[in-house]
Amino acid sequence: MRKSCILMHISSLPSEYGIGKMGKHAFAFVDFLKSAGVKCWQILPLSPTSYGDSPYQSFSVYAGNPYFIDFEILEGDGLLEREDYASLTWESVPDKVDYALIYELCFGVLGKAYERFRPAKFPAYRSFCDKNKAWLDEYALFMALKAQNDGKPWYEWESDLAMHRPKALSAAKRTLKNEIGFYKFIQFQFSRQWTVLKAYANENGIEIIGDIPIYCALDSVEAWATPKLFRFDRKRRPIAVAGCPPDEFSPTGQLWGNPLYDWEYHKKTGYSWWIERIRASAELYDIVRIDHFRGFESYYAIPYGNEDATVGEWCKGPDYELFRIAEEKLGRLNVIAEDLGFITPEVREMLNNCGYPGMKVLQFGFDNGENEHLPHNFTTTNCFAYTGTHDNETLVGWVGSMSPKSLKFAKKYLNVRKKGEIPMAVVRAAWASVAEVASAQIQDFLGSDASGRMNKPSTLGCNWQFRTQESDFTPELAKKIRRLNKLYNR
Repeated sequence: MRKSCILMHISSLPSEYGIGKMGKHAFAFVDFLKSAGVKCWQILPLSPTSYGDSPYQSFSVYAGNPYFIDFEILEGDGLLEREDYASLTWESVPDKVDYALIYELCFGVLGKAYERFRPAKFPAYRSFCDKNKAWLDEYALFMALKAQNDGKPWYEWESDLAMHRPKALSAAKRTLKNEIGFYKFIQFQFSRQWTVLKAYANENGIEIIGDIPIYCALDSVEAWATPKLFRFDRKRRPIAVAGCPPDEFSPTGQLWGNPLYDWEYHKKTGYSWWIERIRASAELYDIVRIDHFRGFESYYAIPYGNEDATVGEWCKGPDYELFRIAEEKLGRLNVIAEDLGFITPEVREMLNNCGYPGMKVLQFGFDNGENEHLPHNFTTTNCFAYTGTHDNETLVGWVGSMSPKSLKFAKKYLNVRKKGEIPMAVVRAAWASVAEVASAQIQDFLGSDASGRMNKPSTLGCNWQFRTQESDFTPELAKKIRRLNKLYNR
């Protein structure tokens, strides 16, 4: 079945409170998608953001982002008074997320809700804690200790705590009992709100596409509590870290800094940690996009302490074996493979063995006519065609930065005369393609310029900030998208 998709993270939803939330505007967006005939809503990882505000650098692979919890829903549950949150200034400008401001205010408001929280009035709380005990207990302790240590990373804590020694942990659990309860409360509220929102989307024929970042952050509960998962030395320092080698776009490569997995250990355990992670994601989303899929075949390892990615080596990953075992345990997985970057025959073989749809990104297609990302070169319907991903420029910004040669080719290929006609022509080309799903960022339908870019890889301080306004989602825009879907049988 041919479908269309709009890519927009929860953080970009309209909101009176500085960042998108899982309340009325999220439900209104589902209504918008339905009226536009769009069947898929793709978001970024729901994890709490840490360094650089990136959802791909999180304190936990399981926890939900507290910023997305809707205050009005908490008020309806009797946990907040309106003046607790509505009287605060949540934004510096209306079209950007001010993460420093959100951080300063959000936990104070949630703290007031926690003060009014009585577990006896919420019977589902105990079952939630029991069901998620495997990750929730450690996460809540980790966050309570971070707060006690002024937000410092775990490897800068007092030695016994940093090394996760049982005696120090037992003492911390007694001292920080209330704080630990606070972080469990946050995750309970996140889960309640997300479950209701996802159910509403599904009831209206909308599938949610979520995201599994391949790596954990160094400052994460996983790295702190389960060091056996990673290539650490005896002092729990990374031996090597993740990134990408130099290429024509990045002369020094990309230094991500995430700890690398000890795949030999994972193999000995039957990949149990990864299988549980995939299972949880399949429960959270309808379709799971696995980030940096090629890293499971082989991954780039950069010596810890290097300042860039110019020196590194390719190491063998688990390859198809991980996904074969996962499907034996979990059944057929509804997965998208992010097969971008340096793709070798071995990576293509792994993808073919898995049978998952890969990704085509039309913005990558206009260097020459033989590029696999141009629609006429698609060799299968088993793919998702993107005008651009969260790591790309908006279409308007991309056109503004095109070389004269690429601009000339794009006009010819898309059969347009004017530069300004290219963005919507790219959308039409994606929708007209044989791809099973055609996807565009919401920015591409709103005509956002370069300032609407969600993320520029390997940069800090200006990313993940894009926000929409309630006035963006007009009946006229819904009709425009619906006509496009009808024209191309999506």
